[in-house]
Amino acid sequence: MQLFIVALLLGLTFAVPPREKRVHHQQELSDHVHDDAHGFQYDHEAFLGKEEAKTFDQLTPEESQARLGKIVDRIDTDKDGFVSHAELRHWIKHRQNKYIEENVNKNWKEYDQNNDDKISWIEYKNTTYGTYLDDESEPLQDREMYKSMFNRDQRRFKKADKDGDGIATREEFTAFLHPEESDYMKELVVQETVEDIDKNGDGKISLQEYIGDTFTAEDGETEPDWVATERKQFSEYRDTNKDGFLDAREVAMWILPDDIDPAENEARHLIHETDKDNDGRLSMSEIMDQLEMIKISTLTDYGTLLMADHDEL
Repeated sequence: MQLFIVALLLGLTFAVPPREKRVHHQQELSDHVHDDAHGFQYDHEAFLGKEEAKTFDQLTPEESQARLGKIVDRIDTDKDGFVSHAELRHWIKHRQNKYIEENVNKNWKEYDQNNDDKISWIEYKNTTYGTYLDDESEPLQDREMYKSMFNRDQRRFKKADKDGDGIATREEFTAFLHPEESDYMKELVVQETVEDIDKNGDGKISLQEYIGDTFTAEDGETEPDWVATERKQFSEYRDTNKDGFLDAREVAMWILPDDIDPAENEARHLIHETDKDNDGRLSMSEIMDQLEMIKISTLTDYGTLLMADHDEL
């Protein structure tokens, strides 16, 4: 539990490559199983970014403490010296929204070729695919892959384009890049997820497909404990009609539950695990007490932390 407090303070990103349009069944704020008994990857990914990151062990303890202090002060919006549940949830949502905004801005510059502050389907298609679709010098397998990606992008662009004029406003382009954030795109998110995991094309997800999407055992490899947990999740909770498959309705309940706020749950979890005096909030001392854990192997093995933006400090 000591490890993720550092992640908590350093900000939230979702490392999505600029042209990666695949909306998957990301487990709320991370694609890792949320099980502290087997590691803190979920908590790390809720607050860490892999892209454009710096290794945290480059910071001295003094630098770490100074930086954490500034970030805690930013999270503590009422300046009472404590981080409350509401402030922590707001921080998580703020980092998530900031990532989405920055991701859209980055892509906007790439695709708005005529600088008219709109992105047409033609602009997107030409920038993304160029001549790949018709280049017969490309291997057939690659061309088929490009065609599949093209069809998927075209379908999503049309769905995001509310007025059907073939041109995306910034709001529509945001829905295109991050459909999971827009209510009118959620049906498509479910459809894409089913298509990704449904290997035999029968329109539903079996237990084997469900497990195989995240874990494939190599020869002689022992199945990790979290896989057994996922099998239980599938059978006892995800497959609500107990027919052995997940249909579109069950997938929607899984990946886009109406009654679950990932930021709310993560804030509650982090306070529960880190609040030593059980007063429902985090003091500066409770946070700073974790500094000695920053450079231990579990954290540095994970890789990198996205450092908070300079203009936010």
